[in-house]
Order: sequence, then C-alpha cells, then structure tokens
Amino acid sequence: MGTAVGRHFTLSRGPRGSPLGLVAALLVGMVGAIGCGSSSNGPSNDELVAQGKQIFRFDTFGDETKWTDALRMNEVISTVDPTTALTVGLKVDSEALPASVVTGIQNGSISLTDPATTLALLKLDAVVGVKATVTTVNGTDTLPRVGITCALCHSTVDDSFTHGVGKRLDGWPNRDLNVGAIVALSPALDEATKAIFNSWGPGRYDPRFNLDGKNGPQVIPPAYGLQDVHSVTATGDGTDVAYWNRYVAVTQMGGHGSFSEPRTGVSVTNGTDDLVSSKLPALQAYQLSIAAPAPPAGSFDQAAATRGKTVFDGTCATCHSGPEFTDANTRLHPVSDSMGEPEPDGVPSYASRSATRMYRTAPLKGVWQHAPYFHNGTAATLEDVVSIYNTRRSLGLTSDQQADLVQYLKSL
Repeated sequence: MGTAVGRHFTLSRGPRGSPLGLVAALLVGMVGAIGCGSSSNGPSNDELVAQGKQIFRFDTFGDETKWTDALRMNEVISTVDPTTALTVGLKVDSEALPASVVTGIQNGSISLTDPATTLALLKLDAVVGVKATVTTVNGTDTLPRVGITCALCHSTVDDSFTHGVGKRLDGWPNRDLNVGAIVALSPALDEATKAIFNSWGPGRYDPRFNLDGKNGPQVIPPAYGLQDVHSVTATGDGTDVAYWNRYVAVTQMGGHGSFSEPRTGVSVTNGTDDLVSSKLPALQAYQLSIAAPAPPAGSFDQAAATRGKTVFDGTCATCHSGPEFTDANTRLHPVSDSMGEPEPDGVPSYASRSATRMYRTAPLKGVWQHAPYFHNGTAATLEDVVSIYNTRRSLGLTSDQQADLVQYLKSL
C-alpha cells in the first residue's frame, strides 16, 4: 500500500522512505501555527484574525501541485454536477452567490445537474474549501488548476438555503464530507488505494495513512473552542494549534513547506519554496477566535441538565476539568483510559501511531454538535458515550442519572 501511495503522491520522502503527502485539510484537525502574538510594529490581533480568516477559507499553500499535478482532481471535478457534489458532503456558501444565481437556482433556470454549474460556483469561490482557477476557452469554462483549503474539512454551512447550501460555519467539522470517496475518484490512484479510501465513509479521515501505511480513519474534529487548550488534537502531539496547522498544511494538504517530527520519524518537504510558515500566526489567531457554538434553544431539558451537572461533578470532572472541561493542558492519558480503544476491526491503536502514544481528555464545549464521539467515532450519540463510561468504569449510574448527564452534556 505504501508503495502505491508513494508512487502517486510523493513530493518528498522522510528518512524511512515513507510516502508523503495525502488528503485533506484539516482536520481531524488539525492545523497549527507557531505563535500568534503581535508587537507594536506588527499587525494587531484583530488584523491577524481577519488575515487568518482569509487564509483558512481560501489559501491552498500551493497544494495545487498535489491536487492538480499529482492527483488530477481538476479532471474529476470538471465532470461533477452540483447535486452529485452535495451528496459526497461538499458545501456551497450561499453568501458568495449573486442574487441572479440564487434566483436561477430557485426557478430552475440554472441546472444543478450540469457540471458547468459546478465550474460557475467554483469561479465564484462558493464551494467551501475548494479553490479553483477557472478559465474560459472558446466560450467554455475549463478547470486547469484546483487545490483545497482548511475549510474543506473544518467548515460546514447552516443549510439556510437548502441542504448543503447556506452560510459558512467555520470551525465546525464537516461530518458529511466523504474525503475518501472524493479522492478515490482520482485517475492517478491504483485500485488497492481507492479501496482503502472508499472504506473511510463520511466524516472520517486518516491523517497518518499516507505516512505509515496503516488504515485507521478518525472522525474529522472541530476547529472551534481551542482558545486556552494547548493539546488541540486527540493525541496531543503539539502544544498549540500551530503545530497542527503546519502538519496538515504540509503532510496532508500538500502545501509547499516543511514539517518535521523526530518522535515519529516524519520529515516532509514539498516544493522549493515555503508558502506555509508566514501564514501560520494569522491562521492560528483566527482559529483561536472561533468560539464553540452554544446549544440551540430548546435542545435540552434545563431541569434535567441541572441534575446532570451534579452527576458530572461526581463522576467526570476529574479529567473533564476547568473552564474548558479538559485536563489536556497538564497531562495526557494512557491508552487504557480511552473509551475509543480498542479500535474497531482490529485496527492498530491510533495513539500508537502518534508522537505521544497517549490521548488527551477531549474538551466538551459544543459537544452537542459533533457526533459521533471518541477519536474514532465509535459512539454514535451522547447516550452511547454515557452508557459506555458507565459500563466500562463501573460508575453505577441509574438510567435516570445517565439521562440527566446526557442533558447536561447537551447544555455545554
């Protein structure tokens, strides 16, 4: 598997000859920069946040080298109509659509089953997380270059226009996005690699597969609520968002720059230029500005949540502690503490593939929003989460206490 991946995608190799540079932004998060403070001579934090928002949404870090030159995804996208694109979880930013386009979609004069409409949407920068160069040749739009941005995996929309079309929700994981199925359409891939990608399913992605050849997809994580949380990913490899922005931008998106991690033996350099490092401070500033979403009005039972807080304080708060509901800033936990282990289907422990070989306690703000749960999505609902903890930790909670605890979690 590693040989096939390397043959199709590698821009450079690490010291162990591992194939480098596979799919998608983000995610599982996630993304990182090296310091985001400002000096008296530098931009203010507000200016950094504004710059970071543009980077998060529209900057490819030069990853067209991978998505166009290596994977030839421009050829694929040119044949895909909007309806098909929406079925694999791609999203459309309704605020990028001119009034004439909105009217055309509503009255049917603009077809959502015509690939030409996809190119028109790309030309408007309306497809979330996809950045394209669209040119007109003999009166027909063509797609010579395409890349991806952080927003592909770590943004969705509010469906205010229709399903998959609405206002952007940056930082929200796109759990509809079937990254594997999309990339498996690449004509540059062999059948064995396509089969692995197609096995992932919506909302799941393996950010280490292209480096170690092991297949263990993880859920795409949220990129909100990271302020004051140092270990921002499930295994806490880096101490800030910065580390993961560089990791994803270089090793996953295929952006031009370098990432090195001696603890895992990963060392990747793409291109001869650096289109990543200078953008990391602003990118981090924007991500840290994205607060976790408040629960929708009426989405939980307040009286039950109040009772549930008492249950939480007596059973969960040792690890889910402090204002961010995590002890991740002070310690990581052994694999035996993880309710997501053992991995399903005999997959190697995700922690064993990381730099720390441990797990952090997940922050809980906004936990109502991003089902499924645990690093690998093995708990479908918060009810499942509570039940698993109750059984495996022998908490002895009654069914009423479990129900109250779920309502409290929904209130965070």
